[in-house]
Amino acid sequence: MGDGGSGSAPAAGRALILHPVLAAADPRGPDSRLEEAKGLAGAIGLEVAHAEAVRVARPRPATLLGTGAVETFAELVKALDIDLLVVDAALTPVQQRNLERALDCKVIDRTALILEIFGARARTREGRLQVELAHLTYQRSRLVRSWTHLERQRGGHGFLGGPGERQLEMDRRIIGNRIARIRRELETVRKRRGLQRKARRRVPYPVAALVGYTNAGKTTLFNRLAGAESFAADLLFATLDPTMRAVPLPSGRDIILSDTVGFISDLPMDLVAAFRATLEEVLEADIIVHVRDVSHPDSEDQKADVEQVLRTLGANGAGDGKGKGNGNGAAELPNGNLIEVLNKIDLLDEDQRQALARRAGRSNRPVVLVSALSGEGCAALLQRFDGKLSEARQQVELSVDLSDGAALAWLYARGEVVARQDVGDKAHLRVNLDPADLARFRRRMAGSAPA
Repeated sequence: MGDGGSGSAPAAGRALILHPVLAAADPRGPDSRLEEAKGLAGAIGLEVAHAEAVRVARPRPATLLGTGAVETFAELVKALDIDLLVVDAALTPVQQRNLERALDCKVIDRTALILEIFGARARTREGRLQVELAHLTYQRSRLVRSWTHLERQRGGHGFLGGPGERQLEMDRRIIGNRIARIRRELETVRKRRGLQRKARRRVPYPVAALVGYTNAGKTTLFNRLAGAESFAADLLFATLDPTMRAVPLPSGRDIILSDTVGFISDLPMDLVAAFRATLEEVLEADIIVHVRDVSHPDSEDQKADVEQVLRTLGANGAGDGKGKGNGNGAAELPNGNLIEVLNKIDLLDEDQRQALARRAGRSNRPVVLVSALSGEGCAALLQRFDGKLSEARQQVELSVDLSDGAALAWLYARGEVVARQDVGDKAHLRVNLDPADLARFRRRMAGSAPA
């Protein structure tokens, strides 16, 4: 998914951000979680008036937070003129309603905030449909919001605006009908994407899909490699809608580079399901390029979150079988076609770079160190693409008329000619070729010139 829009949404009010620190161990720590929550709020233009991590020893079924904490934050909401409370956790409908009554302001949880961001970022019709489906599925299960926003011609599908959204109960029949219609339209999208993939296989061009944690620098890398101008900013979820570009490789062959939506910890499963038609492009790709922000202190945990989403996609039947089962119902990652890109090395000092290079050398996966911002390492990454594609080359024996100089030149340019013998008016060659180029050449021999 590519171009994510033209910037953050207009400021939507003053927000209080709370990250509940629950008893369950969290390797990232409350400060890191709180910073990410503030980044999510900032991504849609919320003014963060106050942010705090709150220890919750015993989650309350009615409000999640204890009575004393609720009273304290009610006073803070009033004193700071807060419009919105964002709880960086999952709230039940009862907890959300009770907190709204106690604090006298709107309350949303982490899922709702992520959905709001996606609603602000979607630009294509497909992106809007997928976001709306996720919104409606989430809302229908809660019965705390109005469906009236569905009738608006302008604006998002979100929780932050609209008259009476806190008081009106949704109409289940209308919501259900709308969900059914969106699913039918997205099924059409799925079929169209399938046809597009078949068309690419007929051409065919290999595809490299960029994946990674949100704000890892995927779009900046995409722009650097493809010479594109997709929207890239230091914002969470700056990219949402799909973008694909052809990129020439050092060998002379072309590869299609695909930019995709960023992943995040605790990504709502409704959202993963809604974006299945788009995310299937990832598992269909010849190369999956996992872009990581190695300057981030939680880089390893972010890596685990991305890999978990990829497993979820594979486990549910997405892709073409590259994700293999592990016996536990989950899919293992397709290590054979995955390249790990350690981005933002420009933010590291020399000692950190050397330590990173040593770790990369010990990895059981291909690893490339790059700075998408400066371009450092990008040439090596393109060479790695070439190498990865060459691993799949097939050695074939072909006979070509000596008079067909264009075909011979094309084979020398696109393949590796390891043996040749000219007999009579024929050149008999043994050539290593990518499956894509072999298919091209055979169509050429059948009457279509290779691209």
